[in-house]
Amino acid sequence: MPPLLRRVLILIGSLFAIITFNFFLFHVIPGDPVRLIARSQKLSPEQVEKLRVSLGLDGSIFEQYFRYLSNLAHGDFGYSFALHEPVRDVIGRALVNTILLLTVSTIIVVGIGIVIGVFAGARQGRRSDNATVVTSLIFWSLPTFWVGMLLVFTFGVWIGGLPISGITTPNAIYSNGFQYAADIGRHLILPTITLAIVDIAFFIIITRTSLVEVMSEDYMLTARGKGLSQRKIVWKHAFRNALLPVLTASVLYIGALVAGAIQVEVVFSWPGMGLLTYNSVLARDYPLLEACFLVIAIAVLFANFIADLVYRRLDPRVSS
Repeated sequence: MPPLLRRVLILIGSLFAIITFNFFLFHVIPGDPVRLIARSQKLSPEQVEKLRVSLGLDGSIFEQYFRYLSNLAHGDFGYSFALHEPVRDVIGRALVNTILLLTVSTIIVVGIGIVIGVFAGARQGRRSDNATVVTSLIFWSLPTFWVGMLLVFTFGVWIGGLPISGITTPNAIYSNGFQYAADIGRHLILPTITLAIVDIAFFIIITRTSLVEVMSEDYMLTARGKGLSQRKIVWKHAFRNALLPVLTASVLYIGALVAGAIQVEVVFSWPGMGLLTYNSVLARDYPLLEACFLVIAIAVLFANFIADLVYRRLDPRVSS
């Protein structure tokens, strides 16, 4: 069997396992969402049964499971108890906002992290290298939510000047699309800085470590023996060979960031998947929460799949 086909089959099997686990996870936990809604709205027994049927929670758990698979095949994630609209529409809006935040954050984190990591690795053992490593480890150990709260206090209470919540200014009127985009850009600043402060350190460390390892190879000694400048050795020869683990980590980082953005989105009330998941837990909105978990799990799964393809494509030493 071709290696690519085998990996695709593994991906499909993993996806099916995630969907199955995700369904049974929310159906075996204690509590009945229908009774919860009925209690809050004081419904009669007849209305409760009609509600149970309309939400697809009637029948045995296996009947509900196969109904769930059929609905997923048609792109139907169910109906939100709390927001009273299709889950697909809610997820779609939140996912767009999360992708916007992750795109900006990833570009900044990966770009700056790689540049600083290269400069640190090229100066291995010097004071600047040691200071970079120590500083990176310190920032890497900071809790994301704590950094976010510190920025909220700094710019919301102390200095001011930057929005600390939401994606746009409430009740703002825009005369053109540029003003709308600029408002979103201002709201992006603090969440992006929060992610950058913590996550840049990861790419600094991994880039520096990879570059130091490459710089110790024999062909690097040959390059030095040819009289090439340090700048040319680092950027033309060493950096290109040290980029493989960095690219792989970048793909994995995107998947992990989808799941890890909950803290940042909650702190800054950014209307993305993280904040949606948090609010779904508070509201016990099981269909919406189930869909959030599924989307996050699929994002991580596909990120790992793409990282595997990238690694095998760039490194011919990796076989099937």
